[in-house]
Amino acid sequence: MPILYHKGLFILQTDATAYTFGLNQAGLLAHSYWGRRLPYADDYPAPANPGAWGPFNNPAHLTPEEYPGYEDMKYIDPCLKCTFADGVRDVSPRFESFEADAETLRIHLRDEHYPLRVTLHYRLIPQYDLIERWATLTNLGDVPITLERVFSAQWHLPVGDRYRLTHLHGRWFDEMHIERTPLARGLTVLESRRLTSSHHHYPWFALDAGSADEESGAVWFGLLDWSGNWKIAAEVTDYASTRVNIGINDWDFAWQLGAGESFETPPTLAGFSAAGFGAASRALHNYVRDHILPHSDVPHKVFYNSWEATLFDVVFETQAELATRAADLGAEMFMIDDGWYKGRFSQTTGLGDWTPDERKFPGGLERLIKHVNDLGMDFGLWLEPEMVNPDSDLYRAHPDWVIHYPTRERRLGRDALHLNLARADVQDHLIESLDHLLSRYNIRYAKWDMNRNVSEPGWPDAPGEPRELWVRYVQGLYRVWRTLREKHPQVIWQSCSGGGGRTDLAMLRYSDVIWISDNSHAARRLSIQEGFSLMFPAAAMQTWVTDQGAEIPLRFRFHAAMCGMLGIGADIRKWDTQQSDEACTLIAQYKDLRPLIQFGDLYRLRPADQNGFTALQYMSKDQSTGVLFAFCTYIPQHEPSLTLRVRGLRPDHLYTIEGFEGVRSGTAWMNLDLQFGLYGGLGTFGSTIRRIAQVEKKHHV
Repeated sequence: MPILYHKGLFILQTDATAYTFGLNQAGLLAHSYWGRRLPYADDYPAPANPGAWGPFNNPAHLTPEEYPGYEDMKYIDPCLKCTFADGVRDVSPRFESFEADAETLRIHLRDEHYPLRVTLHYRLIPQYDLIERWATLTNLGDVPITLERVFSAQWHLPVGDRYRLTHLHGRWFDEMHIERTPLARGLTVLESRRLTSSHHHYPWFALDAGSADEESGAVWFGLLDWSGNWKIAAEVTDYASTRVNIGINDWDFAWQLGAGESFETPPTLAGFSAAGFGAASRALHNYVRDHILPHSDVPHKVFYNSWEATLFDVVFETQAELATRAADLGAEMFMIDDGWYKGRFSQTTGLGDWTPDERKFPGGLERLIKHVNDLGMDFGLWLEPEMVNPDSDLYRAHPDWVIHYPTRERRLGRDALHLNLARADVQDHLIESLDHLLSRYNIRYAKWDMNRNVSEPGWPDAPGEPRELWVRYVQGLYRVWRTLREKHPQVIWQSCSGGGGRTDLAMLRYSDVIWISDNSHAARRLSIQEGFSLMFPAAAMQTWVTDQGAEIPLRFRFHAAMCGMLGIGADIRKWDTQQSDEACTLIAQYKDLRPLIQFGDLYRLRPADQNGFTALQYMSKDQSTGVLFAFCTYIPQHEPSLTLRVRGLRPDHLYTIEGFEGVRSGTAWMNLDLQFGLYGGLGTFGSTIRRIAQVEKKHHV
């Protein structure tokens, strides 16, 4: 049974891991273990019962609580802080009861004096070795309670080790750098205050004792299922304990919890891997594909996006020409990006008015869509529903619908203002206008862009606490997206926020793929894609072949883009016959490899930032077939050769690897240094794709 209550200890077991806690002698809910699953219930340690350490550190401060409140002589970073109606500003949640079934545990806590209940939720996902946690706060009284911090969970690591934090950072056009830093004593904080999960940090973390790599070592990892302001705070105490708080950012946050009302935090998902970062990633990939992505069982189509070819010069004639050329190359989807809607001749006009511009498309989009469909392709469209230009019919009619302070200038970002999706009337308008668009036209793909972070975060006519904006906006966004998905289940959605500015688990519940960066330079994308792969699978990663980095061979650009959902964004009218023929061949090859890439297991064979030579491999779930991608961007003169070892093969099965002689066992191949002749001199970009195939034993001599 995955959840046990044994001698006062709650034991949560997945297929290979365990997580335990229980009431200690002081009545606090104390953590005791997180790691490999052990054979017997009695193997797990009892809840911690620390004594005082000198006059300034009492047992409450030293206890590794599951969900500590701000109270007592605790000087650690708490999960919960609130103010009661009488001005008391601490909270003392104590164990009340619990409920459990096979895979879900609910712990009910209640404040010692005030009518506040805190319910801690634990949901096991055994086959992926993951645990999902969140909290619900309920006001059982008749006067409001002001919540000032409500994290989703606190994760505790084994005491004694000094840990290394792995996280992702970046900026627009330069996202998802992998950073590994030893945790110092004190607090290490990662966060977003931008109303999105942001380009700068991502709500994901991993911790190890400093020696884990792709294939080995203990790794604890987690992420937050949220698309707004978030915070991860890793704390190392002076008593050799390490814990990680994760949840909605408490910066500028407040929530008025009225009588009888409840507030539920977004979930956090976490796990333990005894086999390094690769196994940790594959656990998340499998779970996201199997349970999160809306169309996870449907192979993504190769598509063409016309933005870089035409920019705002979007008219029937140029789009029809590009569609014809894209179909000839083998594209299966054609989409128009920005510039198709009313008054949109530059980025200063039109945002908010989601009807086709009559001067560009007289009578609407039907003629172009019919042309695209007759070519055998689906049709897609770009949208930016959360923004509005001051020069638009929508803003002229509803200037009060934007986020603003009445006494402050309404500052423009990308010549736009931010619609306040915390308002129900704004949500209703977007649902109505986009539903009309998707109902009228045969649109099978929609790119939802979001090209502005918030400023002047005011809500002048808020019905309650204005600082609830940070949460209610995100809830409103989810409502719009969820409603449109329900009304139009055939539509494949792409999430974009100036590239990877909203890359998080919650977005993948509504969007099928994420455009991870506006930087499509193939050499730089290898590193961005590697960072993305720590969290999410290739099936959720939109990639393009463009004219950025045109000095790089087309073959290399395609190979880099083939590592995810392949798209083309170059001006294909300028390709000569040789380039077009090469593109046709590579697109056909991608279609053949697509099931492996989108549904297979990923192995990162060599990091993208290591001496200019990087490689990755996808293997089918039954380990019978695979494909290896290798890329050379720069190799110092002293590097003797480009070698690597494959992974993920069955040790006793026989395989061939394209380009290498012989039939060998999986064990043999995984212990051979395979050499690739990609290096042709400084400034040369080389790439290769090699197939891996299992063969019958009778064919082996």
